[in-house]
Amino acid sequence: MKINHLTAAEENFMKLFWKLESFYLKDIMEQHPEPKPHQNTVSTYLKILVEKGYITTQKEGRIFKYTVVVPSEEYRKFLLKELSHNFFNDSGKEILDFLFNEKLISQDDLKNYFDLKIEIVPAKTEEPKFEYAEEILNPKKVKKVKAKDKEKEKDKDKKKKKKKD
Repeated sequence: MKINHLTAAEENFMKLFWKLESFYLKDIMEQHPEPKPHQNTVSTYLKILVEKGYITTQKEGRIFKYTVVVPSEEYRKFLLKELSHNFFNDSGKEILDFLFNEKLISQDDLKNYFDLKIEIVPAKTEEPKFEYAEEILNPKKVKKVKAKDKEKEKDKDKKKKKKKD
């Protein structure tokens, strides 16, 4: 769907139409804030907005029922993309810089936004093992085996082997 630009007056009417979604001319006249426009003025804007594709008409007897075709969210996206392209070189960074400089957004606003969207979890790291340092700092006690004891162990091993055979 191609979206066309709206004048300020057309946008004001569309804001009311987006709230109503589906409506008759009398609904607009009742809901429009003071000063209320003339009925012919409203009819002219309705005709223009139908031609631009923002609303459609359906004839019900002698009157028309109007229905919004372009949601407000789509129009907002269109405007933001146009603004970005025409004034900020399609750069989100330039838009943020501008918003910060004009004090339209604060770092706290962004901090809160990113706190909700991004969860930063620190990586788990294992403590390094220093085997050589451990050996030096905590040497294992080694039994000194005497020659006689070695011979006794060998004899025991030989006896065990003979019993198995």
